[in-house]
Amino acid sequence: MELYQYVIAILGGAIAGSINTLAGNGSAITLTILTEVIGLPGNLANGTNRVGVLTQSAAGSWAFYKHGKLDFSRSKLNITLTVLGALLGVAVAVQVSNEEFLFVFKYLMLFMFLVLLVKPKRWLKETSEDAAVSIWLAVPLYLALGFYGGFIQMGMGIFYLATMVLVARYGIIEGNALKSFVVALYTVIVLLIFHLKGLISWDVGLVLAIGQTAGGWYTAKFASSHPKANVIAYWALIVIVVLALLKLFGLIRL
Repeated sequence: MELYQYVIAILGGAIAGSINTLAGNGSAITLTILTEVIGLPGNLANGTNRVGVLTQSAAGSWAFYKHGKLDFSRSKLNITLTVLGALLGVAVAVQVSNEEFLFVFKYLMLFMFLVLLVKPKRWLKETSEDAAVSIWLAVPLYLALGFYGGFIQMGMGIFYLATMVLVARYGIIEGNALKSFVVALYTVIVLLIFHLKGLISWDVGLVLAIGQTAGGWYTAKFASSHPKANVIAYWALIVIVVLALLKLFGLIRL
């Protein structure tokens, strides 16, 4: 790697780590760095990206936990199913390219944008302690989320956060905390599988992870203590989804 590539990787990683912790879709930045700046092929970039995803999610989870925002009491089924789904997703990811899936991804993001606008007040509410998700909905939903995360990761945070807020009735900050923990948990296994398949460039991944870890840690600390963190997270989510849509539909270049 050249010096400018190190600088871009660390700074871009920090921005991505912050975005992933507060909202999601930071992998759009890191995957672009890995493929366009560093020149890794798609599948190798997909695996290498998981190094920083693990470190930023672990750092963010710890910061959320230290500030009392991470609650496991009603999340055991959610966590288990999402991890199982991720194992299925990575099993597919190491065999096929994900380019075709990106065609579907942009329409998923368009749907997410509409969801953000339709129920804005729900995103600003606190966690509802007595809310419960039907087992008939929970099983396919969390398995699908895990599969998506294991397969491509990009955008996983946004879809998972939406599920936590709109379906499981978590507050947006508590939803972010659980999202960070679940992603960290399944990424340990996903990373191992990518490594065994030879689809990780560790030197590149660790450089990117420096920035991602710092971004994840400091953003989680901020989100856990700022009185308007839920409002900031909501608007950050809207901005990120809009930018993603503009890029996916070719209206801007990032």
